[in-house]
Amino acid sequence: MILKGNQRAGASELAAHLLNLRDNDHVTVHELRGFVAGDLEGAFNEAYAVSRGTKCRQFLFSLSLNPPETADVPVEAFERAISRIENRLKLSGQPRAIIFHEKNGRRHAHCVWSRIDTDAMIAINLPHYKMKLRDIARALYHEHQWEMPPGLVHAKDRDPLNLARQEWQQALRVEKNPRKLKQLFLSSWETSDSRASFEAALSDQGFYLARGDRRGYIAVDRRGEVYSLSRWTGRKTNELKARLGPAAGLRSIEETKNLIAEHLSDTATEIQAAAQKRKADRRARYQAARAELVERQRLQRRQLAKRQGRRASIERKERQARMPTGLRALWSRLTGAYKALQKEIEQEAAACNQRDQLEQTELIWKQLRERRDLKERLRRQDRKPPEGLEALFAEIQTRQSQLRDAHMSETRKLSRRRRPS
Repeated sequence: MILKGNQRAGASELAAHLLNLRDNDHVTVHELRGFVAGDLEGAFNEAYAVSRGTKCRQFLFSLSLNPPETADVPVEAFERAISRIENRLKLSGQPRAIIFHEKNGRRHAHCVWSRIDTDAMIAINLPHYKMKLRDIARALYHEHQWEMPPGLVHAKDRDPLNLARQEWQQALRVEKNPRKLKQLFLSSWETSDSRASFEAALSDQGFYLARGDRRGYIAVDRRGEVYSLSRWTGRKTNELKARLGPAAGLRSIEETKNLIAEHLSDTATEIQAAAQKRKADRRARYQAARAELVERQRLQRRQLAKRQGRRASIERKERQARMPTGLRALWSRLTGAYKALQKEIEQEAAACNQRDQLEQTELIWKQLRERRDLKERLRRQDRKPPEGLEALFAEIQTRQSQLRDAHMSETRKLSRRRRPS
């Protein structure tokens, strides 16, 4: 599992994020331990109230546990991993909450601990917690025989396509695959050795090199979206400046948008708009299918919970009826039969709980497979090139070539005029 943790505050904000059903298909509050409150926001605010008796500001430790995308991991495996982590970080016995999220056909968990030791009224220190989480993550990959990401084996091999939250949000906003977008900028940078070659590489992908208002070097796509090159290429400003020259020599954002408007003829603009509309329609159909699937899955879970509740009530009454009463109870206590029967009933109750948990797990895994199938259908549709896309690129390239030729011709004329007679 990939383990990511951080110390933080913001009790209500964290609770709202973890209970967010807009971005998650299913959210399950699996456990609230050590809190008086019976809901997640109340539990976190309770931790905040306790922290007010100390000088600690980041009174929570929030951890996410992400197994491989297609791995079906039982709840018990998550619980064992969480127990190992809290033992290693000296958080054993601290109030905690465990929440499960399901999204896009994959399941992951969050665990949040209160850092406040109420006996000593101090915050538990978490030295080197990132290194400890890394070691536990490696051990979990070995134990479950999952293929370990190269970056977890050696930090220097970390996947360069890993994205920060801002990059993910921007890619989703412009409806592009985040990793493909990152790969586009990285390959453009790695295959170039000068400003001209980098600008040409970006141009081939529909981006224009420009000067930002606040950021020195940016790229602008045909829709006018601005991308920070330092963020998307992972290069520092000094590296960008060494290859691209001073940012002052680049076009501004407004000038670049005007250039894009010149490059796109009315026909190309219409084709592009039509392609974007088809993509938006396809996405809308997918979101409708997703919403229908998620609602059906939630209904199935409610129905299962109701059936299990009725069955548990009947079984509980049957077990209670087997317990002796009156003189029979007294005699069975004297002979030791009462204790043996009590132990037998406890084992039966535990077996029933385990059976119910297994039924829930099987339903969850079945629904995760359904969600993955839906996601894969969307991927196959996205891989199909939209009609008219080739014509769009041909139109743009022709127009760009004409403008470059005109620009070069004008430059040569000006050069001849400036020569002394």
